[in-house]
Amino acid sequence: MLLHETSAGDLLTRAAAQGNLEEVKRLLYQERIHPDCLNRFGRTALQVMMFGSTPVASELLKQGASPNIQDSYGITPAHDAARMGFLDTLQVLVQYGADINTPDASGSLPVHLALREGHVAVIAYLASRSNLQHRDREGRTPQELASLLDPNLAAILDLHR
Repeated sequence: MLLHETSAGDLLTRAAAQGNLEEVKRLLYQERIHPDCLNRFGRTALQVMMFGSTPVASELLKQGASPNIQDSYGITPAHDAARMGFLDTLQVLVQYGADINTPDASGSLPVHLALREGHVAVIAYLASRSNLQHRDREGRTPQELASLLDPNLAAILDLHR
């Protein structure tokens, strides 16, 4: 049974990673694979999906995938979407209950990651939704990090508070 479940998880995560919406739907509806089924590496489809594929994220979430699942580093899908600059995917995750104030193992919130990568639209979206008083493991709030990286990023946080 475990082998079958792992195989099912491998199939679903592969389809999600490829951004193959039709195959994701087939596996969810016809094969009845649970959206949080783990692959052989202990990851769910939402954790490995092609982040530019918002329809895949929407389908997985609509079918009950957990938007707050964390990997061994505390990284959630919202951390990944913020770090990679996929605003549409991040918005869908938040719509389905993603907690953007969950820190990863480094103490970083998704807004910290978006700041480090310079994703302006993501920073603007997260600014009013994030705990801007939260300090990462280096002791920096998002505002302090933004000030160190680029004064323009700090201004974005100020505008959207």
